[in-house]
Amino acid sequence: MNLKEEPLLFELSSPGRVGASLPLCDVPAAPVPPELARDGLALPELDELGVVRHFTRLSQKNFSIDTQFYPLGSCTMKYNPKVNEQAASLPGWRNAHPLSGEEFNQGALELIHSLQEQLCEIGGFAAGSLQPAAGAQGELAGVLVMRAYHESRGDSKRRLVLVPDSAHGTNPATCTMAGYQAKTIPSDAEGGVDMAALAAALDETVAGIMITNPNTLGLFDRNIEAISRAVHGAGGLVYGDGANMNALAGVLRPAEVGIDVMHYNLHKTFSTPHGGGGPGAGFVGVRADLAGFLPGPIVARAEGAYALLMPARSIGRMKSFYGNFGILVRAYVYLRMLGAPGLRRVAETAVLNANYLKCLVEGAYKVKYPRRCMHEFVAQGDLAEGVHTLDVAKRLIDYGFHPPTIYFPLIVPEALMIEPTETESKETLDEFAAVLIRIAVEARERPELLHAAPTTTPVGRLDEVAAARNPTLCYRS
Repeated sequence: MNLKEEPLLFELSSPGRVGASLPLCDVPAAPVPPELARDGLALPELDELGVVRHFTRLSQKNFSIDTQFYPLGSCTMKYNPKVNEQAASLPGWRNAHPLSGEEFNQGALELIHSLQEQLCEIGGFAAGSLQPAAGAQGELAGVLVMRAYHESRGDSKRRLVLVPDSAHGTNPATCTMAGYQAKTIPSDAEGGVDMAALAAALDETVAGIMITNPNTLGLFDRNIEAISRAVHGAGGLVYGDGANMNALAGVLRPAEVGIDVMHYNLHKTFSTPHGGGGPGAGFVGVRADLAGFLPGPIVARAEGAYALLMPARSIGRMKSFYGNFGILVRAYVYLRMLGAPGLRRVAETAVLNANYLKCLVEGAYKVKYPRRCMHEFVAQGDLAEGVHTLDVAKRLIDYGFHPPTIYFPLIVPEALMIEPTETESKETLDEFAAVLIRIAVEARERPELLHAAPTTTPVGRLDEVAAARNPTLCYRS
């Protein structure tokens, strides 16, 4: 099927057709303000049923975690339990309004306070804030806390942040946004931080290091405590990118291995929705002497009630009010239903699933760092002459699987970054592995199948570079 077989809404339009009839206006008509008036605005004319059928058909072409496997490495596209959605839809939560005052929102504030405490306990941190609206914003908040700490000590010469080449791609951008300069530290032969390169980079200009552990190779850095000691010894802080916390929750508390400040994404580890640009939540946890710099307001208990308070030397707000509350309800329900033993089981299963899948496919695909992985692993898709990772990804679509992350991390040629998550069954993993192996055979014996893929979708392979450079953002007849 090609794109032309699904007509656009404008092409379904028929003059004079309406979807709803409004009553006659019973108040004096007012002219449209000139600044809002638009001449010649053509809108499609359809009946209600035509509109409903059109958008329902389009929705059935969407790929979703509710219908198919989504092994998107690092971003953790896992299933979100429906009970979370039901709880967030309860009228008391759904209808809460931040402008109604703290005295009328004590239940909501208690939930936020409890969630803060649970997330601090999971990471081993003394204090934390749920104010950031997403993981990336939590990352920025954490680095701004680092900057505020150094400035409070009059230590203005520290303008450099070390970033391992196995870190998340947002880390260098966050450093720049926070007014720092990023310096890359290479990986060693095992996929961890090169300790000699780290030692050579440490001096009085280093504000700290941003380390992702497990890193984007899906590997746990065995030298994490030595890394923390080295950075602390040079007067820097250790920032933990906790986006991969789903491999550690309930097993290891990052603060206990020297992490001073850390964010984690509620959409990855704690099963809140992911995608579509938000809403999200990026919890930031810190050691005790950094608590005063956290973004606020933060919910605290005072004189028998819950109140919103701004930390003494806060970096300020990251957004209006106190975060995306509906997302926080979902994470709270997830944690309360699992409890501590359940949360540990989540991490153990995520790691087990990733290692199981890696063992199934590593005979057909190269794995640059073949040691035991954590929640994800990185294979390579250059299976035969002229066959590339992009071809493997497109061919997976023909078999009904969403492709993994491709060409990241940059330190692995032709990278296929695969994360099964803890929510998938053995049967699904077996089927996915069988398809990957079948594609590897096709790459050697019938590479034209991979080059032509996908062939079962409404749209074939697109020129993604041209689409990014010359986007068509509105309908043109």
